Amino acid sequence: MIDPKALKDLPLLPRDEEGPVFEEPWQAQAFAVVVKLNEAGLITWKEWAQCLGSVIREAESRGEHDTGKRYYEHWLTALERFAREKNLAQSDELEQEKEEILARFIEHTHTHTHS
Repeated sequence: MIDPKALKDLPLLPRDEEGPVFEEPWQAQAFAVVVKLNEAGLITWKEWAQCLGSVIREAESRGEHDTGKRYYEHWLTALERFAREKNLAQSDELEQEKEEILARFIEHTHTHTHS
């Protein structure tokens, strides 16, 4: 369990009294990657908040104001950007991982719209 105090720099993170909450499995997976990066000492929560905040501000500047529904899409974009900037993975590896997460998202969305 993540100490809620450690996430104080992420005020928009969807959470309840027990910690982060996810609507879809891919969101939890994306969250877990960042947690692992933090645990490995590759990123602090403050650094992550700055990176994610930058992505959200860029989206808002394009008129894409988030009501919370796209938060983890921004999370993925920030994760990809951070990984590239810090050379944490090769570009093709990142692209493959992103495609796998997005495929699970699309599959989940498709099965729930026809249920």
